[in-house]
Amino acid sequence: MLTYHRITSIDDPYFKPLHELLGTIFPPEEVLAYELWREPLQDPSIHVYAALLGDEVVGSTEYRYYPELRVAMTDFTIIGKPSLGVGRFLMRSRQKDLERLAAESGTVPIGMFAEIYDPYRAAIHEFGGVSPMNPIVRREVLSHMGYKKLDLAYVHPSWDHEGAAVSELDLGFLPQNEELNEIDASLVATFLTGYYSALPNKPAEWVTMIEKLKGMEKVALLPL
Repeated sequence: MLTYHRITSIDDPYFKPLHELLGTIFPPEEVLAYELWREPLQDPSIHVYAALLGDEVVGSTEYRYYPELRVAMTDFTIIGKPSLGVGRFLMRSRQKDLERLAAESGTVPIGMFAEIYDPYRAAIHEFGGVSPMNPIVRREVLSHMGYKKLDLAYVHPSWDHEGAAVSELDLGFLPQNEELNEIDASLVATFLTGYYSALPNKPAEWVTMIEKLKGMEKVALLPL
């Protein structure tokens, strides 16, 4: 039976296998160094959960809810072993927790952001560790869930603190109202500025993207 375990410290015995799992799933520029997790995990607004099968970490998800913006962000969802129902378990557990967070803040969510690899644009897309985490599979699953992509040439600062522009992703959004076909550009700019405030080195491409968003009214939501 899978259990949903919150990790709030790098001293948690389940954090080391979780961090190792991250390293097998994502490219190096997408993984924050081990010791640099210490402070974020102590932030009560950052929710990192491991899916445990007994004492084994078989998956994990990280997410946040921004009540002032009425949006959530899924930092990652990873599956370590196939055929255990890990993905469904994490999705449902996360949704229940986000509903709790929204209710406690007295807000009604608009939707949830996620950065989604475009394997057709990436130079290398063999990473993923296990078959369910292959970028092509993940993208299709997220599309089936209802995620759309913002009509935006998206880049983000690399998580290795080198300040490189990572450009092989789309910024996705799962609208609460599936008929929604655009989102306020100011909301996107405010969200991204806050989300990446922890990274001091911003590439010029990211700064340009934010300035462009500030000059727009709406951003279209396109099929993923």
